[in-house]
Amino acid sequence: MNKLKLVWKVKELREKVLFVFAMLAVFRLAAAVPIPGVDHAQLQAFFESNQFFGLLNLFTGGSLESLSVMMLGVGPYITATIILQLLTMIFPKLKQIYYEEGEVGRQKFNQLGRMITVPLAALNGFGFIRLLQSQGVIGSLDVLTMVTNIVVVTAGSIFLMWIGELISERGIGNGVSLIIFAGIVSAVPQAVTRTLQTYDASQIPQLLSFVLISLIVIAAIVLIDEAQRKVPVVYAKRVRGNKMYGGVQTHLPVRVNSAGVIPIIFALSIVLFPGMIASFLQFTDVGWISSLAERMQGFISGTSWTYVVVYFTLVFGFTYFYTAIVFDPQEVAKNIQRSGGFIPGIRPGDPTGQYLGKVISRTTLIGATFLGLVAVLPTIMQQSLNLSALTIGGTSVLIVVSVVLETVRQIDAQLTMREYENV
Repeated sequence: MNKLKLVWKVKELREKVLFVFAMLAVFRLAAAVPIPGVDHAQLQAFFESNQFFGLLNLFTGGSLESLSVMMLGVGPYITATIILQLLTMIFPKLKQIYYEEGEVGRQKFNQLGRMITVPLAALNGFGFIRLLQSQGVIGSLDVLTMVTNIVVVTAGSIFLMWIGELISERGIGNGVSLIIFAGIVSAVPQAVTRTLQTYDASQIPQLLSFVLISLIVIAAIVLIDEAQRKVPVVYAKRVRGNKMYGGVQTHLPVRVNSAGVIPIIFALSIVLFPGMIASFLQFTDVGWISSLAERMQGFISGTSWTYVVVYFTLVFGFTYFYTAIVFDPQEVAKNIQRSGGFIPGIRPGDPTGQYLGKVISRTTLIGATFLGLVAVLPTIMQQSLNLSALTIGGTSVLIVVSVVLETVRQIDAQLTMREYENV
């Protein structure tokens, strides 16, 4: 409460917080403006039966479910960023821009992401509209109307990307993350309302169990998100001119969960894609294709144990894969050596890189196992507690908690900086 009072008293912080709220209000208002020709009853039934598009709806802040002008959300921008990060492993020039050119390199990297976002948004918009037409959600559209809708939803995605960057620049926290956060939180009242409408006194034990498990999961997410292995680093003394530098001991923080929520996104997209294709093919007139699609849909069902095992395995594997992208032990070892530092008992250079590789492998084992459990826990809870109306996905909880923690850290940093300035 003291921090909230300080935030409100400090004019600069108060203006930043109010700016964030204003931008999120603009986003939510725009998310309520639908594109024309939508059968909303058919649309709701489609999203309830398709988990893949339920995930995409999560990253559009709920705009896709209502087919608003913001239906693509920040999804294309996130996809473009992930593609660029993956390409840094293939093209040395991109890796040099991202890792070695500092802030100027980051700006070039972000500009590339913005440029890739435009064609991705147009392609996604066309694909969604055609897919929803085949499902009877949207009626027949002439060429001009189709092009107009694609331009509108592409512009909506770019506008939302711009709002996210404005929040990052002039507000507090990461703008894209806060937009996703706002979309997730906006769905909570609806879930609570549906649960109250179907309330039954016999469900009180299940509800209490759900609340208890949710609190434990949130506490565990906070613990894993904050957890890090501190690798000691010593910097030797160096004389430059008339001044002496170095001679200090610090540490290199190695996070237990360096990959964040990205592995869950990758894994869920892959594990649900065959089921999505099968749901479209099961109504075909060709008998063997329809039968195969039916079996495939039952094999990778959101409620089957096969789905749970495959999902957990993919999340576990992608956590190691994405951690290897965001944390390069050899590159970190080179940077430590260039700065005149070393890890006590470890020779600089390649031995340091090998040691850091072992450390990140062991810490990632804990993070990967935890992410896998968070990903499959909602499915297990739905089967055991029968509270599907209230249960919110583990991905949603992970994003919400991570965004809150990051925002609080930034507020603390700004308050601390202000105290130093006043000394």
